[in-house]
Amino acid sequence: MSEGTNTTKYLSYFILTGIPGYEDSHIWISIPFSCLYTISIMGNTTILTVISKQPSLHQPMYLFLSMLALTDLGLTFTTLPTLMPLLWLNVRRISFEACFAQFFFLHGFSFMESSVLLAMSFDRYVAICRPLHYATILTNEVIGRIGIAIICRSVLAVLPSLFLLKRLPFCYSHLLSHSYCLHQDMIRLVCGDIRFNSWYGFVLVLLIIVLDPLLIVLSYSLILKSILSTASWTEQLRALNNCLSHILAVLVLYVPMVGLSMTHHFAKNASPLVHVTMANIYLLAPPVMNPIIYSVKTKQIRQGIFHLLFQKKVRY
Repeated sequence: MSEGTNTTKYLSYFILTGIPGYEDSHIWISIPFSCLYTISIMGNTTILTVISKQPSLHQPMYLFLSMLALTDLGLTFTTLPTLMPLLWLNVRRISFEACFAQFFFLHGFSFMESSVLLAMSFDRYVAICRPLHYATILTNEVIGRIGIAIICRSVLAVLPSLFLLKRLPFCYSHLLSHSYCLHQDMIRLVCGDIRFNSWYGFVLVLLIIVLDPLLIVLSYSLILKSILSTASWTEQLRALNNCLSHILAVLVLYVPMVGLSMTHHFAKNASPLVHVTMANIYLLAPPVMNPIIYSVKTKQIRQGIFHLLFQKKVRY
């Protein structure tokens, strides 16, 4: 057997890439990244704390928002251990096992975020189109089942691609082009037959990146049809305003996701800086922007944050 096909056996690490062309400025570049991670952790933790401490927020909409915040925290803590040590200390090596573990959690939480946003669109549809049955349709038991289904869907989507990639020999360079272990990046280093992996990735793209947004668009089409035919102008604006936070969260996730996918497929010869920038936006934008969006646009969350801060001041 050739040495190339045995490389996986001896390969003990991958090498991560920071910001191409700006390696000497990594310390300075780490400052805005540190701020983004701080905003993500504090923002999503605050959302979870407010919802848990306010009984009035123990409703389907806010329970789904809790799922979104937990997913964003998971995504944040998956990328932070490789990016920040790389920028601070130039730690570029990541072990073979750690890289595949990050691959699993990174893509798992990404798919989970898409599934949660799809569930939230269903929540908005029921709340606006079938308000009288809202409490009977979205019970705590149903929400729990939806949460379990989201976890199972994400895990079952990622595991096959993980095992399919892990069985292949990595006989080319083990230099990754990102600060994270992304499937699109790792598969470039394989010298074996990747046709099945490519087809599976294509099917996964159809199921996650295409199907979920289509179902979300369908739900909002039904919502628009309902409010335009039955509600007054004031009620229409109120209903659309209630959906605005979710719509912005959908755009924050899918626009960078589609952009990164198109960059990998149609701009392979683009500057490495373009690929790295797109990957960072794709992974950092949702965890950072979602708590800001919901804190600014959702009155109940704003009031909960003010109440939490006021309580702390009184105790102090």
